[in-house]
Amino acid sequence: MSTAPAHESELFVKICGITSEADALLAVGMGASAVGFIFAPSPRQMAPAAVADIVKRLPHETVTVGVFRDESPRRVVEIAGQIGLRAVQLHGFESAEDARWVAERVHWTIKAFPAGHRNIERFSEYGAQTLLVDGPNPGSGELFDWRLAEGVVDPTRLLVSGGLRPDNVAGAVAHLHPWGVDVASGVEASPGVKDPGKVRDFVLAAREAGRLVAAEHLDDGLDGSVVVTGRRSATDLFDWQDDD
Repeated sequence: MSTAPAHESELFVKICGITSEADALLAVGMGASAVGFIFAPSPRQMAPAAVADIVKRLPHETVTVGVFRDESPRRVVEIAGQIGLRAVQLHGFESAEDARWVAERVHWTIKAFPAGHRNIERFSEYGAQTLLVDGPNPGSGELFDWRLAEGVVDPTRLLVSGGLRPDNVAGAVAHLHPWGVDVASGVEASPGVKDPGKVRDFVLAAREAGRLVAAEHLDDGLDGSVVVTGRRSATDLFDWQDDD
């Protein structure tokens, strides 16, 4: 993996469970790397048409993620294509075969598993670029034992979710050194409504923790410059996919 300047290698921060244009723009304005829209049954469930309207109003470079749970693979690909989503997240009990089918047709696929799930060790069979480790009950805000996510995958492919909040995200980043973090209920004023202060504090805390972790892995370049190893930006991920 090639190295990148620190400003291009910041911790990836996804604000999920977006239900309004205002909250999507809030997340982007606060510096989030991505916004997530849930299409599965949830207090934060969105209709594809409503998400399409929001996506049209976001900056072009915004990473938009559709979250699906046990949806038909064809429907996942159809919705992602119609809206122009940059990525899809499969957050149910999708089979490896179905996940691979989606991954072959969508630019970036994230496969989620509950922490400690036996199929995490089979992650490579799912064809996804990124593994998301979540708590046992997605969307509940329950924190899981971070030790369950230790060593389950190359950290540069790991997203951590489940019970994260502004006051504990730094601990998760310091413990697991993940590529990114994902939050929904931990930055809400009420289900489906984001709290501006919590979004701001979460992004700042996560990014600062990411910088501290990156600083631990600084290597001195041969020319005396400093490069950061071990982290890939979202842009790098998309470019890497284009090279395949």
